[in-house]
Amino acid sequence: MAKKKEVTVEDKLRALYDLQLIDSRIDEIKSVRGELPLEIEDLGDEITGLNTRVSNLEEDISNLETDIKNKKNTITEAGDLVVKYTKQQDKVRNNREFDSLSKEIEFQGLEIELSEKRINEYRVNIEQKKEVIAQNNEVLERKNDHFKHKKDELDAILTETQKEEELLHKKSEEFSEVIEAHLLKAYKRIRENANNGLAVVPVERGASGGSFFTIPPQRQVEIANRKKIITDEHSGRILVDSTLAEEEKEKIGKLFS
Repeated sequence: MAKKKEVTVEDKLRALYDLQLIDSRIDEIKSVRGELPLEIEDLGDEITGLNTRVSNLEEDISNLETDIKNKKNTITEAGDLVVKYTKQQDKVRNNREFDSLSKEIEFQGLEIELSEKRINEYRVNIEQKKEVIAQNNEVLERKNDHFKHKKDELDAILTETQKEEELLHKKSEEFSEVIEAHLLKAYKRIRENANNGLAVVPVERGASGGSFFTIPPQRQVEIANRKKIITDEHSGRILVDSTLAEEEKEKIGKLFS
């Protein structure tokens, strides 16, 4: 039975730094995309909202046009009744019947006046809604153009980086699998708390990458020996020596070239 290869501290450090390089490149790609996905989502929501508003206004207009049609029918019916009651007045037998018919004629006349007034109100309302629809359609046209421009911009970026990003994510998962659970958890925690997403950094000019705090010479020797996992006491980041960092950068560079 073949003896399982022992994973040394150096192997762990290399795997951690490789993972950092890969995740940093993924961060760079996401940074290129920037706020575009959110901008596009917000624009899409605005366009949906405007379309809904236009649709509701068009429905209101349709209902008002139906109301106008109904009022016109009321006018026609009232007019017919006026004609009918006027003819009946010629045949009444007494003043009481005549007065009763006169009241009916007056009532139908009021119905006609009220219906005509409502029709005019509905027409004014329709024109106002049409103006709002026209304004909304102008805004919609601008928003749709802006949406298309942003979408094309994002699609161009995705086309350029999609294959690389897919490969990076795949490699990130592969490297994550060979790192011990507690180390991986620590790596992710440090990354989340760091503004630049750096959890593993090399020692550069006597200080941890991106830091101005000097690391004591004895500590630098321990880091270069690669016998244990050492963290920066100021930032909490995992430290690797510059030689290891350069070797892994070259390795990862060839992997994705």
